[in-house]
Amino acid sequence: MLVTLKDVMKIAEERKIAVGSFNTPNLESLQAVIEAAEELDLPVIIQFAQCHESMIPLDTIGPIMVAQARRARVPVCVHLDHGETLPYLQRALELGFTGIMYDGSVLSYEENRTNSKKVVEMAAKTGAGVEAELGSMGRRESGAGDGSGEEDETKIYTDPLLAKQFVEETGIDLLACSFGTTHGIYLTEPRLDFDVVREVREKTAGIPVVMHGGSGVSREDFRKAILSGVRKINYFTYMDKSGGTAAREYAESIESGEPVFFSCVLERAREAMKENVKDAMKMFALLDA
Repeated sequence: MLVTLKDVMKIAEERKIAVGSFNTPNLESLQAVIEAAEELDLPVIIQFAQCHESMIPLDTIGPIMVAQARRARVPVCVHLDHGETLPYLQRALELGFTGIMYDGSVLSYEENRTNSKKVVEMAAKTGAGVEAELGSMGRRESGAGDGSGEEDETKIYTDPLLAKQFVEETGIDLLACSFGTTHGIYLTEPRLDFDVVREVREKTAGIPVVMHGGSGVSREDFRKAILSGVRKINYFTYMDKSGGTAAREYAESIESGEPVFFSCVLERAREAMKENVKDAMKMFALLDA
């Protein structure tokens, strides 16, 4: 069933868990995520990032995401991830998205605040929830890095006092915080500061905190983050990697000279992604504790 971002956050808060938010820039990943959620009977967020526009246009995948959410047997929020321009966010709302994220983290505080407030006003017309970001994960959503393995010094940890001011001035529903995570594949072991999460929650009267850069974090750190107040966890890189690994293994298993069928590759990738997503969902719902 199609629900709003605020609806799934209410469930997360009541259960003291985090809801998994998975990028689905193709039909196979979309099927994998919804099937995993249905098999585990858990709410889920399917999302599309603006940086994935080159893979498939929002106008193409968006209506499919909304339709699949409506047919699902569990609560599903359809969310725009890392929307960078207001017209793009507006288009997601027009397509029926029930959650949108404005990413103004690279802008000045004043510009981020002004634009986030405008996004809240836009979303209020449809009832969609709004996520915004304060601080910086270092690398952008694409996960691009220099491959050096060095710690990304461009990270800016979220200031809890500034977070309080930002939430009060914008009226957002969720806040993506920087507390040591990074988009993409981790080149070094992440050093996470859970005090940032706890203090943001305390200063903002309990706003749901969003964890970006979730792929590759240890099970113990996921648990600590959730117990500290994280209620939404973005996850894509390792899910995507699992599908790629399964596709490669299938292709390598074919005898020399035998044909490799694209449909079979997609099927193996979809099943691998579903299993990876199920494992992540169990962690986020604290079902493996």
